[in-house]
Amino acid sequence: MLAQRTTMLKGSGTAAARAAAKEAAAAGIQVVDLTAGEIWTDLAPTIRDGAIAAIDKGINRYTDTIGIQELREALARKVTEETGQACGAGEIAVTTGAKQALFNIAMVLLNPGDEVIIPTPYWTTFPAQVQIAGGVPVHVDTRANGFVPRIEDVAAAVTPRSRAIVVNTPNNPTGTVYHAALLRALGELAIEHDLWIIFDECYGDFIHTDIGHHSIVSTIPEVRSRTVIVNAFSKTLALTGWRIGYLAGPEPLVSAVKALQSHTTSNPNVIAQHAALHHLETTEGTFEAGLQRQLAAARNMGLQVLSGLSRIPTPAAMGGFYFYLDIRNLVAPDPCNLVIGDRDVDTLVRELIAKAGVAAVPGTAFGDPFGIRLSYGVPSDVLQDGLVRLVEFLNAWSYGASPRAENEERVLS
Repeated sequence: MLAQRTTMLKGSGTAAARAAAKEAAAAGIQVVDLTAGEIWTDLAPTIRDGAIAAIDKGINRYTDTIGIQELREALARKVTEETGQACGAGEIAVTTGAKQALFNIAMVLLNPGDEVIIPTPYWTTFPAQVQIAGGVPVHVDTRANGFVPRIEDVAAAVTPRSRAIVVNTPNNPTGTVYHAALLRALGELAIEHDLWIIFDECYGDFIHTDIGHHSIVSTIPEVRSRTVIVNAFSKTLALTGWRIGYLAGPEPLVSAVKALQSHTTSNPNVIAQHAALHHLETTEGTFEAGLQRQLAAARNMGLQVLSGLSRIPTPAAMGGFYFYLDIRNLVAPDPCNLVIGDRDVDTLVRELIAKAGVAAVPGTAFGDPFGIRLSYGVPSDVLQDGLVRLVEFLNAWSYGASPRAENEERVLS
């Protein structure tokens, strides 16, 4: 018999979508994979040089559990610059990616039965980690407000068992960017009800709107003592496979994280740590700027193609590198279109990959039965091909008919 907690766990919806893409490719379908939350690009020279230098020096020993002192100091300077609030190395923990940072936070903050407010759609791991820690996810639907949480809805979700609010901006999967006034209101709510704020800003370097990215700590400094900032190099430097992230929070929390991490992974990969440190010490922002230009160009091209969708609104794609499609008109009951009314987003995504050769992540992975997430971090020619196929398929599907047989033959040939 397995532990009871395993009954609460389901595999990551995004990982399942990637696996489906690989299975389809293995079956002979020419697949355009738009599922992965990563950017296709060369390695940053500063990262490469830092890693090679560390290897050449024979660096291969344990470090401090939560990262080498020099890296924590460099990250503290980074957080200080970004928030306008002085941060020291004692408030930083380096982790094996942002996912471990979030897991650590859940484990050191939550008691059994504690509730965590999570706006929906959400990154699939948020509620899973809350449940692993014995907590209870409380979801607040944002669809009616363009995927931006309304403060009155968040306030209505607060109960005596509430312990924390997850604030993820730019949001994965929707790409929504929270404006400063909302962040301040969320901070005031947290103060009023004595809640922690888990502030995930892993996509903060990729902003495509005049709203800009704001740290909640800079917007309302009074919440600093109850806020944990989570970030990583995975998105900013396209280092998903290197597994290097960090959190910034009050020293007592960081001390608890250190004790926990000493019994799980111990220190993050030492070569990745030195590579990140070298980057922070030597970068002039050239690589980051190039990555931002790459994504901006992909976004503009993608939005132009997606504007050809007949019954689906063009996504705002305010931040990050995802297009999030609202397909309610295709799968919700519609008296004028009964044929497609009994289908769901999972069915649509399965047909999309089988008949159009395009792999996407269904919104059900994010707690939303009416969404599809598409990554535009892939090469531009791959993205254009995939989105053209998707538009053709969805326009046909939206009228209750399957895509033309010759289209299916083209994909399978």
